Amino acid sequence: MMIAKYAAAAVVAGILSLGAAHAQDGMVDELRQPTLDSLAGKKVVFVPMSMSFDLPEGWAAIMQKEAKRLGYTLDIRDANWSTDTGTRALTQAITEKPDVIVVQNFDVASYARTLKKAEDSGIKVIQVNMKSSYQTDAFVGADWYGIGQYAANRMIEKCGKASGKSGKIAIIQGPATAAASVYQLNAISETLKGHDDIKIVSSQTGDWDQSKARGIAQTVIQQNPDLCGIIGFWDVMDAGTGAAIQESGKDIYLITSGGGNKTACQGVENGTFKEVISYDVEGQGRDLNNAIKVLLQSKEAAGAVKFALYTPNKIISKETMSTNSCWDLDQLKK
Repeated sequence: MMIAKYAAAAVVAGILSLGAAHAQDGMVDELRQPTLDSLAGKKVVFVPMSMSFDLPEGWAAIMQKEAKRLGYTLDIRDANWSTDTGTRALTQAITEKPDVIVVQNFDVASYARTLKKAEDSGIKVIQVNMKSSYQTDAFVGADWYGIGQYAANRMIEKCGKASGKSGKIAIIQGPATAAASVYQLNAISETLKGHDDIKIVSSQTGDWDQSKARGIAQTVIQQNPDLCGIIGFWDVMDAGTGAAIQESGKDIYLITSGGGNKTACQGVENGTFKEVISYDVEGQGRDLNNAIKVLLQSKEAAGAVKFALYTPNKIISKETMSTNSCWDLDQLKK
């Protein structure tokens, strides 16, 4: 009995001694160096719709910092609001054989064949925020169906029978073939089924243009003096929509969506918007970096695995707004 007791004590002492030695020497993380090696020297090409507005500027700032930190390169090829320019940029990138292409589509069709060609050439492709009809390795971005569903439900609450309002609402879309338009419209239509107290009096394309959105809103308000609400599809465009509402002097509930730049919070503060559904560029940038790192480490061939990272929505209103509700580009670049 005593022998067993002494033996057990010796084993415990040995374990404690071994643990102390390891604590002094430190343990080697065997995954770390192979991970860093798999990222260093790799090449990523980013083809945005344009570098002239907040979303691509924010994504690029966040991706650039991570690329610099981990030793791979990020090369930006600006499509400058032209699908032809974007297609040429993608085609050129394919000949250069980068490891990953990150692309922001103009619509669901324009880049579809080119994206397939990229994957067929062995290049992994991430689509950001605006989907193509062709599904590539990864999608990172807004849940457009969820955004449309939320906006429609808010119109039911604010303009439906229980509100005592007219039930008349308008929709100001982006381009008709843009993913943000087609998926949101589907969600709005599905959500409003059976709600006869809500009437869509106008659904028009503002084409992401502030002046065009303003003109549409002015006309719809004139034609419908008892208009209750407007669903807009992008806060930058809907600054024009909000201006038309303020000019009219009417209490019209404007709900829109965007990347959560500081101008969104300013728009809520000054009454341009009642609500902004933010798909949070900071969060999307983090998800883009994670998708890039996963694909660079993966041994799977381009196109072999498909996945999506839908960024959670943040609701920005006077009731929900806090100091960290919106982001500032200068801060992202630091």
